[in-house]
Amino acid sequence: MKVKLLAILTLAAPLVFSSAVQAENPQQVQRLLQTGECIKCNLSGADLTGAHLIGSDLRGANLKGANLSRANIEGADLTGANLEGANLSSTFATNVNFKQADLDRVNFSNAKIHNSNVYQASMNDMTLDGADIAETGIGVGGEDVTIPDWD
Repeated sequence: MKVKLLAILTLAAPLVFSSAVQAENPQQVQRLLQTGECIKCNLSGADLTGAHLIGSDLRGANLKGANLSRANIEGADLTGANLEGANLSSTFATNVNFKQADLDRVNFSNAKIHNSNVYQASMNDMTLDGADIAETGIGVGGEDVTIPDWD
C-alpha cells in the first residue's frame, strides 16, 4: 500500500506544482537582475522580493502576480507593464514610470510612491493601506486627482 501511495504522489506532484514552477522564466529573471533590463519579458509570478531594480527597463513586461515586496524600483520604467495582482508592499517606488501599466489589484501596502507617472494606467482595486503617496496621480478615498503625463 505504501508503494502505491508513493507512486501516486510521485506522478501527481508535477501536476500539482507545475504552475508555480512555470510561473516565471528563470533566464529572464537572471537577465533582469544582472543587466537591469528586461523589455517585454515574462516575469509573471516571479519572486523579486527585496530586489534592487533601480532604473530598470521593464517596458511591456508581464509581472502579473509577481512578488516585488520590499524591492527598490526607483526610476524604473514600467510603461505598459502588466502588474495585475502583484505584491509591491513596502516597495520604494519613486520616480517610476507606470504609464499605461495594468496596476489592477496591486498591493501597495506600506509602499513609498513619490513623483511617479500613472498616466493612463489601470488602477482598479489597489491596496494602499499605509502607503506614502506624494506627487503621484493616485487618490485615496475619492479625492480629486489630476494625472498628468510626463513629457
